[in-house]
Amino acid sequence: MSFCRLAVVIVVLIGVVGSSNFVRAQGPFVRPPAPVLTNAREEQEVLRPPRGVGPDESDVAGTIRPQSLMAMPPEIRPEVAPETELPAQFRRTLVDYRTTEPVGTIIVDTANTYLYLVLENGKAMRYGIGVGREGFTWAGSERISRVAQWPDWHPPAEMIERQPYLPRFMAGGEGNPLGARALYLGNSIYRIHGTNQPSTIGTFVSSGCIRLTNADVMDLYTRVQVGTRVVVLPRGPSPTAGASRTESH
Repeated sequence: MSFCRLAVVIVVLIGVVGSSNFVRAQGPFVRPPAPVLTNAREEQEVLRPPRGVGPDESDVAGTIRPQSLMAMPPEIRPEVAPETELPAQFRRTLVDYRTTEPVGTIIVDTANTYLYLVLENGKAMRYGIGVGREGFTWAGSERISRVAQWPDWHPPAEMIERQPYLPRFMAGGEGNPLGARALYLGNSIYRIHGTNQPSTIGTFVSSGCIRLTNADVMDLYTRVQVGTRVVVLPRGPSPTAGASRTESH
């Protein structure tokens, strides 16, 4: 065998041995284990619908970009003008308040668009609210069954039937109609929540939910818990309309 042929054979043998060692070093392909979900929030993130292809319509905090605002229905479109201070009568305020309800109860004065949190010594924290429009107000009592921070919005079937153009899902964030916090009432479709339209406080505007400014619902969120009783008074002459302000917050 000539020297050249011997050299070629040696090179080929070295290549085969090297490839064999590489395969042994790499080992067989093993599929990585599925992620272990440790809580409901992680599970929700996994199940969240994928984002569309192309530029995202919101930033990391959930703020809707201006170019997508006009495509949203007016009743859920976030207000883009600088937020102005609420009228004095709707600002969060400590008031004298006479009631037979125990301390810790939330009372919704539908007629006067106020929400009261009953405190000790004949006091209550009063918040301005937006309530159900004509035909959508309700009265009764419920208990808070669940609370959420920056909640996602899944419009109930009843709302979709009336307004089929609404989105079926909207991720939590500043552009979300539920605002910064949500307090879910029993097994009903109603909630006490924030808003992306603070100018609607003091009006009859919703489909039955009770809305506060984001600042006020965040304050209320820290003062209540699951199980808190909520009493919603009927729209009409209110026995609480004469409550007087003693201190502003």
